Amino acid sequence: LGAGAAETGLLSAAQSLPFLILSIPAGLLADRVRRRRLMVTAELLRAIALLLLPVLLAAGLLTLNLLAVIGAAIATGTVVYSVAAPALVPALVDRADYAVANTRLELARSLAFTAGPSLGGLLVSALGGGMAFTVAAMLSLAACAFMIGIPDPKLPITTRRPILVDLRDGLTFVRSQPLLLAVMATSVVWSVAWFVLNAIWVLFAVRRLGLDDTGVGLTLGALGCGMLGSAMGAPRVMRIIPVGRFITLGPIFSLLGVCLLAASEFKPGLLLPMLGFFSFGFGITSWTIGQTTLRQALTPPALLGRVSALFMVVSFGARPIGAAIGGLVGEVFGLNAAMALAVADFAVQVVIVLTSPIPKLTALPSQVA
Repeated sequence: LGAGAAETGLLSAAQSLPFLILSIPAGLLADRVRRRRLMVTAELLRAIALLLLPVLLAAGLLTLNLLAVIGAAIATGTVVYSVAAPALVPALVDRADYAVANTRLELARSLAFTAGPSLGGLLVSALGGGMAFTVAAMLSLAACAFMIGIPDPKLPITTRRPILVDLRDGLTFVRSQPLLLAVMATSVVWSVAWFVLNAIWVLFAVRRLGLDDTGVGLTLGALGCGMLGSAMGAPRVMRIIPVGRFITLGPIFSLLGVCLLAASEFKPGLLLPMLGFFSFGFGITSWTIGQTTLRQALTPPALLGRVSALFMVVSFGARPIGAAIGGLVGEVFGLNAAMALAVADFAVQVVIVLTSPIPKLTALPSQVA
């Protein structure tokens, strides 16, 4: 649609806004209604929004503004699903199996990230964006069908209280847990840095590295390969190193990844970008498995939805800030300046996690009563 760096960054910001404004309502809802039912509804919303894209594109009616609105609808479904899913896991498996369950979930997600970007790049190159969005919508509908077979336990019967009281309980709990505060701070800085990078990566890859659609898709596909490698290796790694050190792998590998991407300008080609995104994927999955398991181990079941929502709103809610900053810095000061900013941000999140109590954690803590 002819978007430049600033427009691309602002578009990404608009698609990220639901994470900022809807995470808390979604978390409150996840603690009040059956979680699987909520997940199916969220995925149906994503499927409908995805189906609108090729229709508008074929009719010649798709604009940047409409794309932002549809992207926001898709993100809304993602917010609700992402809050409800971690809250459902402890109702399906025993406490001792939290890490195994999270690892298997990340393995499935990693397989998707491995195939998805590469397939998307090939579809765009061969058949155009409309077909790529159509395939995405069909896969979303298939996800709804699969979810019907998941058990949907009833929530514990509790007295309905005012929403603000429920929200206050979640905030009070997180503030009382230094480990959760450290995870939250790291997640916020990581999210800003990641979306600074996302806002300018495609333009950087095309203009600085000379990559085409397929090349960009392959670099993003390497992200999925890294996620897959981490998910497959996580059980073995977690047996070798303490849980706290395992959690720190995510931030460290993210910093390594962005350094490789920045260095790729001095050695054009696919090798360094693919290694960089592979490192990102390895770090993302390690971090997700580790910090999600820690959060589930610490948090009482009745608070899981609200605590997940708080993490969503501060980490994912930081995305539009990062995307806007990345796009504007890229537009005003150039793509190299935006890349340097991403490197600096990722360095900060490494400092935060390494100076926190997390690296000293040798085993999962007991659940807080």
